[in-house]
Amino acid sequence: MRMAPRPRTAILVFLGYLVGFYGVWAMTSVDYTRIGDTADTVLKWYVAPLAFGAVFLVVAVTALGWWRPALFETEKATPRWLLIGPAFMAVAAVITLVASDKSQTTPNMFWLILIGSLLVGFCEELATRGVLITGFRAAWTEPRVWFVSTLLFALLHLPNWVFGAGPVALVQVFTAFFAGSMLYLTRRVTGSLIPAMLLHGLWDFSSFIGDPAVITNALLLVNTILALILVLVLLRQEKGQRLPQVGVTVPDPLPAT
Repeated sequence: MRMAPRPRTAILVFLGYLVGFYGVWAMTSVDYTRIGDTADTVLKWYVAPLAFGAVFLVVAVTALGWWRPALFETEKATPRWLLIGPAFMAVAAVITLVASDKSQTTPNMFWLILIGSLLVGFCEELATRGVLITGFRAAWTEPRVWFVSTLLFALLHLPNWVFGAGPVALVQVFTAFFAGSMLYLTRRVTGSLIPAMLLHGLWDFSSFIGDPAVITNALLLVNTILALILVLVLLRQEKGQRLPQVGVTVPDPLPAT
């Protein structure tokens, strides 16, 4: 590692990503409600800012030397039946994708949305459940790592309000917290951030493309409840613990609090 993990360093990288992403939106005068209207708006307001953010994150994580702890766990979390959470989220995304009305989606829009969704999975997972978790684990117990990293992931969506989403952004923050909890669980039970990146991309692709079907809200509600239950099951056994990280010196255990 070129720099030892610290919470402050992780937050600075996270904020740098946000400045870059929302800076592109500001410079291109984004209208949040029209991002998915045409291939041009998808490219300008979805793909472009995420591509910029991806470059920033790759440079930052490489400079820090944090790739291994950002992408991998030292071991997979147990019990293994917790995998039902990520499995449900994946199935829900596929159902949403199949059920949506894509009649107004052109081939160019389809491929651009797919690219953008993969970039969302890469950028937001690396920035939050990659960089933030790596920095936070250097000083904090795992329940706190989960809560703060997931809260920051949820708040990442709040600036959507000023870019045209309005009060709907508050709903996005709420749902993102629980979706983020399921993605945290995905990292833990698979032992890698990469499945979480792919699942996040699939989730956003199914949500973004076409007009959603009525069943989407029901699936979102079930995913929210399931995420909360499963994460609490996992973290209950890790109260007061600081988890070791790949390539990072194992911290001394802290007393239970």
